[in-house]
Amino acid sequence: MENNMIYLDNAATTRVSEEVFEAVKPYFCENYANPSAVYGFAGKDMRAVNRARQSVADLIGANHSEIYFTAGGSESDNWAIKAVAESYKEKGKHIITTKIEHHAVLHTCEYLERQGYEVTYVGVDEYGVVKLDEIEKAIRPDTILISVMAANNEIGTIQPLKEIGELAHKHGVIFHTDAVQAYGHIPLNVDELGIDLLSASGHKFHAPKGIGFLYIRKNIRIGSFIHGGAQERARRAGTLNTPGIVGIGAAAECAKLNMEKNIEAQTSLRDYLIKRVLEEIPYSRLNGHPTKRLPGNANFCFRFIEGESMLILLDQQGICASSGSACTSGSLDPSHVLLAIGLPHEIAHGSLRLTLSEDNTKEEIDFTVEALKKIIVRLREMSPLYEDFLKQNENV
Repeated sequence: MENNMIYLDNAATTRVSEEVFEAVKPYFCENYANPSAVYGFAGKDMRAVNRARQSVADLIGANHSEIYFTAGGSESDNWAIKAVAESYKEKGKHIITTKIEHHAVLHTCEYLERQGYEVTYVGVDEYGVVKLDEIEKAIRPDTILISVMAANNEIGTIQPLKEIGELAHKHGVIFHTDAVQAYGHIPLNVDELGIDLLSASGHKFHAPKGIGFLYIRKNIRIGSFIHGGAQERARRAGTLNTPGIVGIGAAAECAKLNMEKNIEAQTSLRDYLIKRVLEEIPYSRLNGHPTKRLPGNANFCFRFIEGESMLILLDQQGICASSGSACTSGSLDPSHVLLAIGLPHEIAHGSLRLTLSEDNTKEEIDFTVEALKKIIVRLREMSPLYEDFLKQNENV
């Protein structure tokens, strides 16, 4: 961590942990063989890949043979959705997802719509919880896939995966979940939850960037996403990213060992942050479910201000934060997630996402809240909307 920097954007990416860094280092300059080679020098690399595959599988109660390494969450989402669409098109061409998915899912579904598939985008309630009755009503004889994220990347709401899995299997539909924000942070078990396909990304839980995986239940028959070689049991061609794979395996081991402790610590710090913001900053609101949310996620909206200005002023105080998904940080449009939970554009524009890790401290939260209070006062003083609001209330 840089001096005087407070990093509160862990949903965008996390620091590679010391344990992971130490595990990965030998696979750059010492054990640098291609794991797919037949000579003895490559054996150590392949054994490391296999250990990592087992560690990744253990964290979700899967078999190691059901784990396929990818370059990250977006690739895993694309593979899952496109491959099911292709492999099961004889049964039907209808897919169900939600309005608050990550764009790796939404844009893939939009692509498939242009190829002649039908997609139903079900709604969520005011907390961002998917409406189970809408999912069930949307299921048709030609429905081949339901894709619902495990936890939302912006507002942190955790979805009722077990109930969704039961609905899907009751109707013979495949269930995919984008678990990029959830894997390594909260308990997940693919058998208990009825998950057939699960996407995850290493850099969200202290592994390097550029590595992820797709869990494919053994009875799900889908094709390759990248062609050109026999790697990953001929399902994902390309030389294996050994350092990345070792890294995600080490991160999975650390997550399994420390999950209970991390959940308790982050939830306590998150709730302290939420309490201070809501009590000390007028016209603020918490977005997402108050309790069924990721341990490290706090998402707020502040009326009468624009989120981009808030982020710039926080950055000047050494505080790294975001207004939502890092994948859409260049967009001027309000968050599709906040609009889906019913917020009007003018309020959705004033959003702030603060996401914690086990590295954060109470002192950092206190500094952030004090800085945020001053920033919001400053921005509201420049807001004609706020001035009009005060005048109207003076006359009431």
